[in-house]
Amino acid sequence: MEDPDTDDRSDETTHQVTVFQAVGGQVFFDRMVERFYAHVAVDPVLLELYPDQVDLRPAQERLALFLGQFWGGPTTYSDSRGHPRLRMRHNPFVIDPRAGEHWVAAMLDALAHTIPEAPLNPDLAAVVQERMTEYFVSSATHMVNAPDGADPDHQLDGGESRARS
Repeated sequence: MEDPDTDDRSDETTHQVTVFQAVGGQVFFDRMVERFYAHVAVDPVLLELYPDQVDLRPAQERLALFLGQFWGGPTTYSDSRGHPRLRMRHNPFVIDPRAGEHWVAAMLDALAHTIPEAPLNPDLAAVVQERMTEYFVSSATHMVNAPDGADPDHQLDGGESRARS
């Protein structure tokens, strides 16, 4: 008779891996975000969102650290900047649906070019790419805070002007 408290898999070790670990760590996110910012630098719709259009490196570093943390990496982003509060951090900038679409297109292209470099079997790579795609589309939709074609200097309810970034 079998003992119900005995695990037949006692010789096996269950090991859970985060997406961060599975894709090869922070270097994956650094490469993907580097590719994304190569798009930003040549896309006037995206570039308009950045206060410093000449030096995108600080924004690039922040996004790479945020994504690494979000997908299971170290808390370096939050340790230096606090809670991500994405909507709050992006609210000063006019983000219309067109900007959201450009952001998603650039990010998905960067992802498509980076995922083959990850040390994943094809099935797992497809799952990771699907999950990341869902996240990026959802996040971009959530960041939209103005109607299409909104004036970057339009007034908020309180009469203050939004910063153009």
